Amino acid sequence: MRVYIKKFMIGLLLGCSSGWGFAQQQSTMDTKLKENYQLVWCDEFNAPQPALPDSTSWRFETGGHGWGNNELQYYVAGIHGKDTLALVSDGTLKIKALKKQQGKNPYVSIRMNTRKSWLYGYFEARAKVTGKRGSWAAFWMLPEKFKNWPLDGEIDIMEYVGYRPDVTQASVHTQKYNHVAHTEKTATREIQNAETEFHTYGVEWTPEKITGYVDGEPYFTFENDQQGNKETWPFNVPFYLKLNLAIGGNWGASQGIDETLCPALYEIDYVRVYQAK
Repeated sequence: MRVYIKKFMIGLLLGCSSGWGFAQQQSTMDTKLKENYQLVWCDEFNAPQPALPDSTSWRFETGGHGWGNNELQYYVAGIHGKDTLALVSDGTLKIKALKKQQGKNPYVSIRMNTRKSWLYGYFEARAKVTGKRGSWAAFWMLPEKFKNWPLDGEIDIMEYVGYRPDVTQASVHTQKYNHVAHTEKTATREIQNAETEFHTYGVEWTPEKITGYVDGEPYFTFENDQQGNKETWPFNVPFYLKLNLAIGGNWGASQGIDETLCPALYEIDYVRVYQAK
């Protein structure tokens, strides 16, 4: 107990709002970012014993309506029957997808949303993604007052589809630039052992531009056209962070679904938010 209390206090000193905060792994953010930003929120997923994610930091989104992408999973509130699909243990969050029927949906999985939202900053997660055709892991952002997609905007910090091993993708979606219209602004980066090793996925979001990173290296940039037009730059309001593991969907299942996919595991070591000093 004394060890846990010590970790808890260190976490608070670092600015972690989660009750289980304790920054063990060093961020890979580059030197310039480190000079300009300070940690304001984090979840290090260091529960003293196996547990669901901290409910003061996260909420579950539930349902099985396809989520705009014809996805096959039903998102549950952490637990499905006797199966815990969002488990904090041994220093990581483990999001699991199973092939189990829920209503009309043949799979169950997890979609989580932060209770806090932020306007601008550097956002980072250290994660190990699931593979095999049909899986679709993501770390991304939607606005706090989201009503209409794509008008309100979307920031995809990391998307990983299992049929494309060791390739990560960062994107933004707006009314003018989105994947439905085939005008989305996006970039990919090859990485090694994404499914067996942890990598860091981040984005710097400022009034001028959005820059995507993997392992501290920038590979995607979307600049504000400074026209004051929401259709091209809706990124001037607070956004939430999201973690989810989808099965199937227009993109995830574009090359089919591996029948041995489940159980699928998406493991997150930490989520951190930095803002300007």
